[in-house]
Amino acid sequence: MADTAGSQTFALERLVRDVAGVLYVEPGEIDPDESLIDQGLDSIRLMSLVETWRADGAETGFVELAEHPTLREWAALLGRPSGAPRARG
Repeated sequence: MADTAGSQTFALERLVRDVAGVLYVEPGEIDPDESLIDQGLDSIRLMSLVETWRADGAETGFVELAEHPTLREWAALLGRPSGAPRARG
């Protein structure tokens, strides 16, 4: 049950809203498949998001998110059950 809760906590819709908030744009302006760096996300804003999400139980950190800079990738990383192995690719 905890895995389902974690997946819901970091659902794509929430990530879109959170990123839109730090970029001061409407959620509909965020493309979940485009690099967030290309959409204006910088390291300071990413660190802010990481801290917010860690407070909600995320175990993924700054470097991993920076290496996979799309919201779809983040949803997969953040929705991963605790202790689950990271996908290599």
